[in-house]
Amino acid sequence: MENQFIRTQMLLGADGIEKLKNSRVAVFGVGGVGGYTVEALARSGVGAIDVIDNDTVSISNINRQIIATYDTIGMPKVDAVEMRIKSINPDCIVTKRECFFLPENADSFDFSEYDYVVDAIDTVSGKIELVMKAARTGTPIISSMGAGNKLDPTMLEVADISKTSVCPLARVMRRELRNRGINHLKVVYSKEQSFEPYACDELKGEKDFERRRSLPGSVAFVPSVAGLIIAGEVIKDLVK
Repeated sequence: MENQFIRTQMLLGADGIEKLKNSRVAVFGVGGVGGYTVEALARSGVGAIDVIDNDTVSISNINRQIIATYDTIGMPKVDAVEMRIKSINPDCIVTKRECFFLPENADSFDFSEYDYVVDAIDTVSGKIELVMKAARTGTPIISSMGAGNKLDPTMLEVADISKTSVCPLARVMRRELRNRGINHLKVVYSKEQSFEPYACDELKGEKDFERRRSLPGSVAFVPSVAGLIIAGEVIKDLVK
């Protein structure tokens, strides 16, 4: 049977493919950014992927999330992403945690089990705790900064958080991490100025209108690129 990873092996070598097969990566948040990260990790032959998310697929996810289709609406995102991983690489070991990662439940995760951690969640408190947990165990981590209200994927770049500029989320993270004694973190961020989203009358009348109207606008081609960039960094670091 032909090796499905043969084209990847031509660039990473047999040893690289073996390293990926023996690696376990945890992806926290499998939405617009994290879903594409998982996709690339699975297609690259990562042997074990943990997916952590408590959301379900909604119709408004279809514009930008690779796991979101009319067939998956209403499905827990961790189930949708598991189904997709298994359709790409049936041998991949998928561990699902249907929850939001928060400081309150952080101790239920053993970061020493992971070879790499991907932070693709939205809450600042959760992102900070992810970085702190990874630092305590020496686990490599990469964090996604703000991808909402952006339209230019060519403005995305990889940097240490100490070198970031423009991005408000990176500014907050940089300050909060420095206060906790952490000065370095690999991130994907954008120097593009955020757009002011148009008001959306369709949200009026919904029970969670006050929350939803504060959500950023997003498109198919910025979060996806951020997610693929993150996956590329993870793969390159794992095969070093």
